[in-house]
Amino acid sequence: MHVFGSSGVRGVAGKELTPRYVLQVAEGAGSVWAGEYGRVAVARDTRITGRTYANAMTSGLTGAGFDVDRLGVVPMPGLQAYCDREGVPGVMITASHNPPAYNGIKLVGHDGVEFSRELLNRVEAAMAEDSTQAAWEQVGVDRDIENARQSYREEVREAVDHERIAEADLTVVVDPGHGAGSLTSPDLFRELGCTVHTINGQPDGHFPGRDPEPVEANLGDLRAYVESTDADLGIAHDGDADRAMFVDSEGEHIEGDEVLAALAAAQLDPGEGVVSAVNASQRLVDVVEAVGADLSLTPIGSTHIVSRIHELEAEGTHVSIAGEGNGGILFPEYRIARDGAYTAARFCELIAETPASELVAPYSDYYNDRRNLHIETESEREAMLASIEAYAETVDADLDTTDGWRLDFGDGWVLARPSGTEPLVRVYAEARTPERAAELAERMVEAAKVDL
Repeated sequence: MHVFGSSGVRGVAGKELTPRYVLQVAEGAGSVWAGEYGRVAVARDTRITGRTYANAMTSGLTGAGFDVDRLGVVPMPGLQAYCDREGVPGVMITASHNPPAYNGIKLVGHDGVEFSRELLNRVEAAMAEDSTQAAWEQVGVDRDIENARQSYREEVREAVDHERIAEADLTVVVDPGHGAGSLTSPDLFRELGCTVHTINGQPDGHFPGRDPEPVEANLGDLRAYVESTDADLGIAHDGDADRAMFVDSEGEHIEGDEVLAALAAAQLDPGEGVVSAVNASQRLVDVVEAVGADLSLTPIGSTHIVSRIHELEAEGTHVSIAGEGNGGILFPEYRIARDGAYTAARFCELIAETPASELVAPYSDYYNDRRNLHIETESEREAMLASIEAYAETVDADLDTTDGWRLDFGDGWVLARPSGTEPLVRVYAEARTPERAAELAERMVEAAKVDL
């Protein structure tokens, strides 16, 4: 995933996202796709800058000789479904869960799977070379695709047990957060037979109702709405709707790690593989061990998880479920893609038999504490990471450096890692009491403080 700050914050490739830079990405991707594909799909979420960047991407691709299918505003998994169905690569203009001022680019293969790190590196290398524009008679054309959202909804509906969901006569409150899911999820859950209420359901790139990230702090209105309407479930998405987070019928936030554990318990068979990131909750570890499955940990981020799924499948290990506790869950038998609507529908299958609060109760014995440490300069970043490394090497704990520094103390763990999308160092902690989780997080925060 490429994410760049449109507000002046540098991204993973060290560049601020501008229309000029989007053109360069188009030329780089075009070089990778040249000779193999003649057509590319382009979609976006609702961000204010999305149309401008989608226009720049379309211009760059048609100028390189590609025809472009313009899907307009569609969820990330909707673009992936289209690419898989049509056999064409794609580009998504989105910054996912990041604040409104941000925007970014995700590249998708013809199979609907996000680009691996290797392919992204090839694109970046091609961007450094001189581009070749197509002759005037070979310049591509663009066309608007009108039915991409409807086709995506139909695919999700047919992939889940829609009869089971309909028979349960569920009431759900959908909070797309003004993002791309505004145009798909409310209709999908009506088509699944649910009574649907919406909040923050109007597409709006200013995200006036809440920030795009569907974390507990941003979902107060959803919790209140679920409680006041006696709904069975609240469903919240991020900006491109590849994540889903939930609120139970009592208006209580459900931790994403609890959801992943519950879905894994229902999905897994002995001997199957599970892929998660280095910040995986002990809840998931407990489920995997109880079932007799195998857990593989990766650096944080969907690109790493997707790559590991491919590696395990190539080795002969069937991966049944994968994902992170942030609501980004993959069911590889369906598609190797995070899909917020599909995840929510699969969760609805489970609550058709058991209320959400009871469903996740076996996985509620852990507590999480998360902190964000803001970075102002590169020198501050380097000093902060050096301080964290020194602390990690001196404490009495098991150290994992798969991505950042994870310290396992037996009765809890803490992880510190630099964000790949924002000027932050993120700290995650988990323990069996909230006090112990807070203590572990605070110790890491104190260790990270530097005087410049």
